[in-house]
Amino acid sequence: MAVEDKNISYRIYLVAFAIFLMAIAVTVKLTNIQWVEGDYYRKLAKERTVKNFVIPANKGNIYSSDGSLLATSIPNYTIRFDAVTPKADDFEKNITPLSDALSRLLNKPSSYFQDLLRKARDNKNRYTLIAEDLSYTEYAAIKSFPLFEKGANKGGIIVEQKTVREHPIGIIAERTIGYDRIDEDGLQKRVGIEGAFGKYLNGKDGKVLKQKIAKGQWKPIRDINEVDPQDGYDVISTLDVYIQDIAHHALLKQLEEYGAEHGCVVVMETKTGHVKAISNLGRDEKSGNYYETINYAVAESHEPGSTFKLFDMMALLDDNKIDTTKVYDSNGGTIIYRGRKVRDSHEGGYGKITVGRGFEVSSNTIMVQAVYDNYKNNPKQFTDRIDNLGLNKPLGLPFQGEGIPKIPHPSDKSWSAISLQWMAFGYGVAVTPLQTLTLYNAVANNGEMVKPQFVSEIKEWNKTIKKFDKQVINPKICSDATIKKLKALLENVVKRGTGSKLYSKDFSMAGKTGTAQANYGTNGGNDKHYISSFVGFFPADNPKYSCIVVVHKPNTSLNNYYGADVAGPVFKRIAQKIFTDAPSTNEIKNLDKKIEKQDSKYNEYYAKADNVKDTIPNVKGMSGMDAVALLGNLGIKVKIKGIGKVKNQSIPAGGKIIKNTTIILELS
Repeated sequence: MAVEDKNISYRIYLVAFAIFLMAIAVTVKLTNIQWVEGDYYRKLAKERTVKNFVIPANKGNIYSSDGSLLATSIPNYTIRFDAVTPKADDFEKNITPLSDALSRLLNKPSSYFQDLLRKARDNKNRYTLIAEDLSYTEYAAIKSFPLFEKGANKGGIIVEQKTVREHPIGIIAERTIGYDRIDEDGLQKRVGIEGAFGKYLNGKDGKVLKQKIAKGQWKPIRDINEVDPQDGYDVISTLDVYIQDIAHHALLKQLEEYGAEHGCVVVMETKTGHVKAISNLGRDEKSGNYYETINYAVAESHEPGSTFKLFDMMALLDDNKIDTTKVYDSNGGTIIYRGRKVRDSHEGGYGKITVGRGFEVSSNTIMVQAVYDNYKNNPKQFTDRIDNLGLNKPLGLPFQGEGIPKIPHPSDKSWSAISLQWMAFGYGVAVTPLQTLTLYNAVANNGEMVKPQFVSEIKEWNKTIKKFDKQVINPKICSDATIKKLKALLENVVKRGTGSKLYSKDFSMAGKTGTAQANYGTNGGNDKHYISSFVGFFPADNPKYSCIVVVHKPNTSLNNYYGADVAGPVFKRIAQKIFTDAPSTNEIKNLDKKIEKQDSKYNEYYAKADNVKDTIPNVKGMSGMDAVALLGNLGIKVKIKGIGKVKNQSIPAGGKIIKNTTIILELS
């Protein structure tokens, strides 16, 4: 008995000792947590219950020079459904009216939504997609639908909102307006005005401190933010929506007609360098449609061909080498240097003509002889003049990816015995379309070369934050006497030279045609294609705008790939529309005078409106504006794709009108 009592005592002591050790361990751990690791755990607890949330700043808008909205941020909504949240009786009572309401708004059968909702309920899906890419109006409507009106906790509606950047004028100037976003690889992509001026547009995000409460919800701790967000500034671009629309459609028409691979057009204000329009269109190989994907005018450096001959004449005249009356022999349209032939496009050449006439008809043989004879002993004088104009370096535009020019120099290892001759008719050199335009604009601007400008000012409401003044690259590219002769030559190109097809007695233009062969030395010449261009200014006597058009790879099967035929009509269309359609006075006269065309349009519109009561009208051929007005008055919702006249309508004419029906109009 005594032994047994003794064993029990040992066990008690052992347990007591173990408890004592555990108490010491707990004490040590508590001490360690309190004093050694205390800061870490306090910080961890705070992070899990108190956290800073970002308050996104509102991004600024981009406007055209005439006040039109080019880029803005709008809310975009996605609606999902938590099928577990609603009570069984609520779900059964509201599923049919909810499905009917969704059907009317989203143009899908009611049965589709009933199946979707019941399947989500059966599978206990808490995140079923109902609709996405919704506008605020559509979101507000869905939020008021049966069941969803009960909110997230009883109705199961889940609303996700994000801000998206919209271009109200569509794809026009899309690449120049640009974007600033993260791509699928996590890389920041900054393109166009949006990317270049992001530091003004983006603003600064704010911060608000929130505390975690029940059901995973967070609520602000204070009534004020830790850091208030600063909204972005608005950017006022130099683009003019009216001129931009003209340029875009004139280029698109010509690209489609000639099946060209891509092309660009830029219209610039002569005095200021303000770019009023810029369009860059490339053909999608699959669909054959044209889109803005690359800013060719800024990024693509290529051989200019005959448009470079303006520099030849400038150098020859300003260096007092010759006058425009100097006569050269075109030698039957072919001259040979070191076994390489220089040919005129006109078979048989032009006989003996002046260098001025040679420029007007774009004779390669005449211009090459003039340059070679006068600079062969000192080609550096010729290339130095190019450098002095700044054509040997990028313009320094705010956009990423500006093309790098290539100007050969006698000191280069690649310089050869034919480099100077080939430069004379625009080969062996490479410049961007915008560089070429900048040179021609300088001639139009009486010798002052100004930098192309895409943004005029930064504003906060009506307050100017920053103004971008005219930037002069070269105050005087050559003498006044040379400028006067160059202007006359460029005007004669249109009057009686290679651009004579473009001549109009109603308005004056001056410019130069260009047709360059590209990739002529690769794959045995099988990759050869043409680059057609026209660059100049208008009006010729008092230039207000300069313009360049470049078209790559026109279809040679049409047997017409010359600059005057492919690119020239785009230039003329732009000049013609600006001259004839733009108002030239602020005075309005003859307010009571009837305009026959306008009356006809009104009569056509109202005749259709009167004849249509309960059926979908035929709006094909109508302008988009008239079609929207007509259908809207009938209670039909309209979605527009494209610009211009109605080409197709999603609901055929004659169908019965159902209230809140949405019809999609395809314009062209």
